[in-house]
Amino acid sequence: MKRVSRLLCQWAGVGLALGACSSKDNRQAEEVTKKKPNILFIMSDDHAYQAVSAYGHGINKTPNIDRIADEGAIFNNSFVTNSICGPSRAVMLTGKYSHQNGFYANYVSVFDGKQQTLPKILKGAGYTTAVVGKWHLGSDPTGFDYWNILSGAGGQGDYYNPDFNEMGKEKIIDGYVTDITTDLALNWLEKRDQEKPFMLMLHQKAPHRNWMPRLDQLGKIKEGSAKLPSNFHDDYEGRGRAAREGQMEIKSIMRWGHDMKFTTQPNGEPCRPDFIRELNRMKPEERAKWDEYYTPIMEGFNKKPLEGKALAEWKFQRYMHDYLNTVTTVDENVGRVLDYLDKKGLSDNTIVVYTSDQGFYLGEHGWFDKRFMYEQSLRMPLMVRYPKHIKPGTKVDDMVMNLDFMPTFLDYAGVDVPSDVQGASFKQVVEGKTPKTWRKSIYYHYYHYPGTHMVKRHYGVRTDRYKLIRFYHDNDEWEMYDLEKDPQEMTSVYGDPAYAEVQAEMMKVLAENQKKYGDDEQTSKRLFDQEQINHTERVKKLHADAKKK
Repeated sequence: MKRVSRLLCQWAGVGLALGACSSKDNRQAEEVTKKKPNILFIMSDDHAYQAVSAYGHGINKTPNIDRIADEGAIFNNSFVTNSICGPSRAVMLTGKYSHQNGFYANYVSVFDGKQQTLPKILKGAGYTTAVVGKWHLGSDPTGFDYWNILSGAGGQGDYYNPDFNEMGKEKIIDGYVTDITTDLALNWLEKRDQEKPFMLMLHQKAPHRNWMPRLDQLGKIKEGSAKLPSNFHDDYEGRGRAAREGQMEIKSIMRWGHDMKFTTQPNGEPCRPDFIRELNRMKPEERAKWDEYYTPIMEGFNKKPLEGKALAEWKFQRYMHDYLNTVTTVDENVGRVLDYLDKKGLSDNTIVVYTSDQGFYLGEHGWFDKRFMYEQSLRMPLMVRYPKHIKPGTKVDDMVMNLDFMPTFLDYAGVDVPSDVQGASFKQVVEGKTPKTWRKSIYYHYYHYPGTHMVKRHYGVRTDRYKLIRFYHDNDEWEMYDLEKDPQEMTSVYGDPAYAEVQAEMMKVLAENQKKYGDDEQTSKRLFDQEQINHTERVKKLHADAKKK
């Protein structure tokens, strides 16, 4: 596999170009793109809205991401249709729910690149298109003039010296993945066809598990400084089996190596080989700095091991240190891109979006990861800046979804939205002209069970105040929450006589949404069961082909 120095990428990209930018270049750039807006879609992976300081939770600082909100709009009710990496990306590309675009779950589904997608439509409308960074859809990108995607670790990519697939050619790029992905994006922006408006999808791997910070960030956020969520020691009473039987607890599911960064477990046994493989990707000087920070933590714990609640809280603090430090590097790189747009005179006519593929738990309910329809994984951070159309400091409370990105971008580009797209353009919403017909509820459906973290299959609806969830497959349970009185979703009120009228109304809302989007429990169960069978057959074929070779 070809190895490329990150410094070479930087040189080839923008290291010299920024200083050479002239006012003439700026005028030309504005002239080329003044009729259609450029689109810069920045999406990180598993970035919880709680860890964006513009949302006011106070656990970290993200000044560059906040800048997009300050100079544009912040969305307080932005939701995902299926809270898991690949399916969210498929929805964003197609404007259709999982049961319509065919991508239900990571490692089970393979995205059908032949179908109608946003980049294909924009390319047909005169845009030049690119995607860099995490893709994770099981097939190569289509509809892009340029693509360069993470290819190692099953498509997740590695934090250090990662593998990339550039238009079908595999190579290793030296450096830290968040910086590299930004380098690739700036390099493409510099070399693109400047006679056309652009759409660039900049997809960061971070802060996806296992949260390996850049070396200069180690210790920047002090160990033990994170505030413990009030429901961290949740006992899951007041809800059904799903919350109790899911496997997302920090205290019991997080691994000593992969998550806590130990090279050996406290009992002396070796850690899983996947983490050792990641460490071995580091150069000797990188590994030395890494060990200088993490070895004393490991040795200190082994001298005074913890148990019970104390162990759970210690793991939480370790998790928060690593997670939040990877977020800091994402934020720094957002700043690099915003600065580039400013220096090139592109800011005024470029729609800049920052979001994540879904939400994430930062200790709420004692959890990490996503998947559930509970608020922390259902809600995504979303900021949009477009100086020509969006007033600075705009706050949007209307409900939007990742389903809406495709029609919104097409709307701004002056392109007709295909009739089979299920999302809706939020152009009028973000410009303060919300139509009376705008949605009053959102619909959600998660499929991947049995599977990683063992979160039950479920679907449901959310309004401004209430949430109704139906768990199915190997259980038969309903939950309902009054988000005004119980924002932490600790006690289901489904079946409570005091909420009988609300429950009946929410059942009606659910039926209306399922009819609107063409989804129902039995059909979805049949389709996803078949998808799992197809996956098993693909794996068998791969093994058979490998044996032949």
